[in-house]
Parts: sequence; C-alpha cells; structure tokens
Amino acid sequence: MNAPDAFVPHHALVSAPSAAPARWMLVLHGIFGSGANWRTFVRRLAEAQATGGAPGPAARPWGFILVDLRAHGLSQSPPAPHTIAAAADDLLRLGDRLGLDIRGVMGHSFGGKVALAYLDRRRAGPTEIERGFILDVDPSARPAGESGSESPGVLELLRAIPQPIASREAFLEAVQAAGFSRGIGEWLAMNVRREGDGFRIRLDLDVLNDLLTDYFARDLWHVLEEPPAPAGAGVDARRLHVVLGGRSASVSPESRARFEALAARAPWLSVHVLPRAGHWLHVDDPDGLFDAIRAAL
Repeated sequence: MNAPDAFVPHHALVSAPSAAPARWMLVLHGIFGSGANWRTFVRRLAEAQATGGAPGPAARPWGFILVDLRAHGLSQSPPAPHTIAAAADDLLRLGDRLGLDIRGVMGHSFGGKVALAYLDRRRAGPTEIERGFILDVDPSARPAGESGSESPGVLELLRAIPQPIASREAFLEAVQAAGFSRGIGEWLAMNVRREGDGFRIRLDLDVLNDLLTDYFARDLWHVLEEPPAPAGAGVDARRLHVVLGGRSASVSPESRARFEALAARAPWLSVHVLPRAGHWLHVDDPDGLFDAIRAAL
C-alpha cells in the first residue's frame, strides 16, 4: 500500500453519460502535453460504446482515465528521479488510489514509452492487462538528434523565450519565428498561463529535459516481443495494438520493419498504419485512429 502523501498524477475520468464502466483504460499524452489533449477523442470512444458503435461485449464497457504525466499539466513538482520508470510507477500508485479495475493503457509518443514500462510492471500483478495501444512511438534507444523528433528543438526554444511573455500571441509568434508550425504553437500555448506581470510557461524545463533524456535512452522492445501470460477467459489473445503514422518521422524505418516482422509471428500483437497521418495521429487522421482503436476494444 502506498503512503498517503506519495506522488499521484492529476487525472480526469471520462465515460459516456449514465454509463457504468466495468473496466478502465489509462490514456497517456506526449511530451509537453496533458491529458486534456485526448479528451475529445476518448469521449468519442466512450460514447460509441454507449450507442452500440463499438464491437465487443457491451456488458463490459470501457471508461478512460486521462492522466497528466509527471511534470505535465497539473502534475507539477514530482519527486526525482525523472524517468520513464518513475512515470510508470506513478501510474501504479494512481491505480491504487482510484481503486478502479484498470485493464488497459493507451500511450502516444512519450506516453507510449511510459505505457510500455507500465505494461512491463503489470505483468507481475494479480490482474492482467486486456488492451494496450502504443501510438506512434519507437521503442528503441536512439540519440535524440537521430530520432526524427521535434521535442529537443522545442525544449531548446522554450528555454530561449524570455519571460514574462507579453501575451499569448507573442508566444505563438516566437514559436513560429523559430520554424515551428502554428499548430505546434497552439499546442505548446496550452502550457502558457497569465501570472503577475505577464504570461509564463508553466513547465519545469529541467525536469522535462531529464524525462526526454531517459526517453531517448530507454529500449523497451522486450515488452512487445516477450509473450504475455496466456489470456484469461473472455480476453482476446491479440492484446497489444501498435498504430503508426504513415508520414511520421518519429519511428525509424528499421523499427517499422521490426514491428511488421513481430506482428507476422506474434499472435498477441497487431500493427496498423494510418497512411495520411504524421506523428499527431489524433489530429492528422482522427477518424482513422478512432476506427482502429474502436475495432480493437
């Protein structure tokens, strides 16, 4: 049992109106994001179950837990160390605190590696994970400069912007002047808040640097490649689902080939590619991602 004052990340529960979820899925955002990034998408999933739009046993509907991972959103001032493993341990404490039947996890990008680490920890637990969705993340360890990720450049930009910032629009202009899109700016601006004499970035950039460093250093292929425990009664044997953006540079060609080879021989894993999507699957092709996840719930 965890100590009452142990760090537990901020979270929000999402389910269809009047629904009584029988099982719950953690939803984990990417670096610099927050659980709110996925609220619209998972509300659609929840409501599809309630209206009969999702296949599978209607008697066991899913609810969703939007998590602000450590040092993101409202989950500020977490204790060290700031690693993927620590973020996964935060989720175990969250599960203990909530007392809900958490049987699934969905993670995008940075959150995808946290999801893999969480899946690894749950293998030794008394209850099994029934669904894992790994969204456009490369499980390999790679130097940040070779990752295809914009995150190191974004971190450098955020460090360089003088604070206080005159306005939210001034922040967006600084992001675009550094070569990033307006969309990236709008996403980052979710972390900008009015404070005293102006606007400030509500992120501990030193902690995020530690998290990114560990993210790029961590190899978690074994979580996907090692067979899970035999599925229990009523549980689909194909429990892990990888969804990749066809235009994304965040997953290397070598890792894409490794995913496909694994899916060809591993009955517990599937790979789905959204041809039109880049890294931001739920933005670039929300319908395609919705269909892929809904079909596997």
